[in-house]
Amino acid sequence: MNSRDSEHMIAELNRKEPYELTTTLAEADLIIINTCSVREKPVAKLFSEIGVFKKRRKDGAKIGVCGCTASHLGKDIIKRAPVVDFVLGARNVSKINDVVDTKHAVEISTDYDESSYDFAEYRSNSLKAMVNISIGCDKSCSFCIVPATRGDEISIPSTLIVGEIAKAVKGGAKEVMLLGQNVNNYGRRFGSDDEKCDFVELLRKISSIDGLERIRFTSPHPLHMDDKFLEEFASNPKICKQIHVPLQSGSTSLLKEMKRGYSKEWFLDRCRKIRELAPDASISTDIIVGFPGESDDDFEETIDVLERVRFEQLFSFKYSPRPHTPAAEYQNQVDPTVASERLSRLQARHTEILDEIMDAQLGTIHQVYFDELKPNGRIAGRSDDGKLVFVEGSEELLSQIVPVKISKASRGALDGIVVDHP
Repeated sequence: MNSRDSEHMIAELNRKEPYELTTTLAEADLIIINTCSVREKPVAKLFSEIGVFKKRRKDGAKIGVCGCTASHLGKDIIKRAPVVDFVLGARNVSKINDVVDTKHAVEISTDYDESSYDFAEYRSNSLKAMVNISIGCDKSCSFCIVPATRGDEISIPSTLIVGEIAKAVKGGAKEVMLLGQNVNNYGRRFGSDDEKCDFVELLRKISSIDGLERIRFTSPHPLHMDDKFLEEFASNPKICKQIHVPLQSGSTSLLKEMKRGYSKEWFLDRCRKIRELAPDASISTDIIVGFPGESDDDFEETIDVLERVRFEQLFSFKYSPRPHTPAAEYQNQVDPTVASERLSRLQARHTEILDEIMDAQLGTIHQVYFDELKPNGRIAGRSDDGKLVFVEGSEELLSQIVPVKISKASRGALDGIVVDHP
C-alpha cells in the first residue's frame, strides 16, 4: 500500500512538473520519505533519515514526510526537524501538489475522502499493477495504529477499479495486486450510497477484463473469509492460489484481547477449507509474539497453529507498543527477553518447515509469469502460488507465462529451466 501511495505521488507531481526519479541524492530537487508507523522502529529511523538528507541534499532541495507517521505526528515532525518542508498524511495523497510548494504545509486529515479521486497514471513496473480497492480501516485491533493514521474504511467505486486495471492491462500488465487493509470486507461502505458491490462481485468484474491473466490481493481478514469468498478464490482460474491469512496469535483468549473477532478454531477451520478447496494454494500469515499477557501456554497455541497449517511464508515480530492503541496501556507487558526467545523459537521452527516445503519443489513444474530482468543473464517471476522463480533468460521472456521445471531450491526462491516453450 505504501508503494502504491508512492506511485500515486509521483504520478500527481507529474501533472504539474516533469519530475524524474533519481538514484543519486545530490541530483534530487525533491526528497519524499514515505513512512510506516505499524512498529516503533521505522518511526525512530525517520528522524535519522531526515538528518542524513539534510547534510547530503543539494542546495534548495525540498524534503517531504508522507504516510502513516506523517498522519500521527503531523506538525511535531516540523517542530523536531524544521528542515522538513511539508507533511502529508496517508489519507491525503491526492493533495501532494497542494503542499509541495507551501513551506511547512501540513495536510493530515484522516476524515478526507479521496476514494473517488482519479489519480494520474504511473507504475514502477508496467508488467504488473498495484491497485487500491479501499482506504482506511474499520477494525479496532487493540495493538494497531492504522485506523488512527488512515481513518475509517471506504471502498473505492468498482467502476474506477475496473477502469484503472483495464488501463494497466493496455499498458502491458497481465497481473494485478488488489490492495486494502481488509480487502474481503470490500463494499462495507462507499462514499456514494448508490454503489452496491461486495468483494466476490468485484473479483468477478475484474476477471472479465480481457488480457488480465492473474489476480492477487492483500490482505484479507480471517473474520470475513466466508465460504462464498473461499469458493471464489478456489474456483476462479484468474485468481492466483496464494492467500495471506493474518493469524497474530494462536491463543483464543489473546485474540479476544487483541479484538481480532475470531477464535483459533475459526482460523484453523478457514485454513482447512482453503486446503480442501485449493490443495496447491500457499498460505502466509502474520504473527505477533509477546503481546501483553501472553503466557507460555498462549505461545504454545501459536506454535500449534504453525505446526498444523505449515505456512509457506511468515511475517513475525515482537509486539511493539504504539500510540493511540489500547494495548499500549495494558499493565501486563511481556518481558522483552522472553518475547525475543519466543520469537527466535517461532522463526527457527518455521525455517525448518519452509526448508521442507521448498525442498519438495524440486522437479515440480510451475507456471511462472516473468516480470523482472536480473543481472548476469537471469530473469525473475512468480509462480501462481507466489513463489519467486529465477531462470536463465532475456527480455523475450518478459510478460510471458511459461512452464518452469524447478532444479534448485532455497528458502527465498527457486531456480528452474523453461520447458516446452517455443
